[in-house]
Amino acid sequence: MSDKHNKGSSRKEFIRQVGFGAVGAASFPFVATAKKTSGDRPIEQLSSQQWGGSKEMVRFGLIGAGWQGQGDLSVALRHDGTSVTAACDLYKSRLNKCKETWGQDLFTTQKYEEVLERDDVDAVIIATSDHWHERIAVDAMQAGKAVYLEKPMVQHIDEGDNILRTSDKTGVPFQVGSQRTSSILFEKVRELVQDGAIGTLNFVEGYWDRFSAIGAWQYSIPPSASTNHIDWQRYRKGMPNKPFDAKEFFRWRNYDDYGTGVAGDLFVHLFSGLHMILDSKGPNSIMATGGLRYWHDGRDAEDVVLGLYDYKESASHPPFSMALRVNFADGSGGGSKTRLVGDEGEITINWSDVTLRKSKMDDRPGKTTESLGASVQEEYEAWYAEAYPETRAQIINPREFVYRAPEGYNDVYDHFGYLLRAIREGIPVVQDATFGLRAAAPALLTSQALRNKSIISWDPEQMKVTT
Repeated sequence: MSDKHNKGSSRKEFIRQVGFGAVGAASFPFVATAKKTSGDRPIEQLSSQQWGGSKEMVRFGLIGAGWQGQGDLSVALRHDGTSVTAACDLYKSRLNKCKETWGQDLFTTQKYEEVLERDDVDAVIIATSDHWHERIAVDAMQAGKAVYLEKPMVQHIDEGDNILRTSDKTGVPFQVGSQRTSSILFEKVRELVQDGAIGTLNFVEGYWDRFSAIGAWQYSIPPSASTNHIDWQRYRKGMPNKPFDAKEFFRWRNYDDYGTGVAGDLFVHLFSGLHMILDSKGPNSIMATGGLRYWHDGRDAEDVVLGLYDYKESASHPPFSMALRVNFADGSGGGSKTRLVGDEGEITINWSDVTLRKSKMDDRPGKTTESLGASVQEEYEAWYAEAYPETRAQIINPREFVYRAPEGYNDVYDHFGYLLRAIREGIPVVQDATFGLRAAAPALLTSQALRNKSIISWDPEQMKVTT
């Protein structure tokens, strides 16, 4: 047996051993490891001060080298003690771009299995189209590789069981790539809600609107794109044969064969962030409406979707209702925002800041006696004065507080920081397979409820549809 193989086996065992430590402690929907950061501190210092140094080099392999995958890898490599040794994509031009970016010595292939076979790959970033998520993630964990899997975790809910079983069996670190669960902004909201800053939560709303062709997934299609450069047959492995269609390859999010629609792609972020804030396992009732209103380009995915969700009372939160929206032809300019409303205020989450607005309802009821006779009005005024006596004036506290992330902050960077600590130190990951499925499932069921015009009952504890 070669020294190279021995070294690779040793590293696989290291990944497996620390991974079991993480899995064993990751049964909670979120592990509270809140970070203390300062707007005066350069963001890159977090690499050594918060996430640890390079005592154990972590070598990444990239599987799915489109703009999302290359972007993920670029952020991961900002951490100390990281490198990339391999990249896989079905389009050769993307592999050429990887070599141009990370060096001509980079191993590239159109077969992800060749990345998983390499001893110089410790962890993989999986950023393929959704229909490959479950297969590659399971194979990667079985090969002993730590996994960063782009959201949503699965294309279909029933694929989640295989990922859960494999994660439990192998014990390797596994994290879903919905970065809001690692954001200092969302951690601040979690703190505010737990401190009772808005009183008792009763309503949540969120939206992710867009107003551009790229925002609506009209990605660029190179004129030279063909099967000479793209492994179309492998892309559709397990599906009926179909002639090459560049639109379906480059704009895959639009099609049911490969993607999960706007709810699966975008609502999953909103579910992930909310579930982290509240330690929630998910909604119990799901309904939706929407349709194709603008982008009549042959896509399957609706471009306007509205979802309504009921959350039952749990040990970590009161009962509340939630409304989510996506509009891919939003003439107001688009944008994203999440709002949590309680009986004493609201919290609004934007891209780079959190705003807390506090309100207090008057303990005294109003007066609606104008339509009554004078004697009855006098009677009521006397009663009111006795029931609600005048008190001394009180100081008015500030009603609005704004918390901002430092300039240059990137929550994807922190998300990879958690994964690297899981690999090196065995701490629980922020978004494990169970958390990932509980975020993905209600997003996927939103499309089902919309298309079937039905209300779906979901058991977030057992992660099963009950109607």
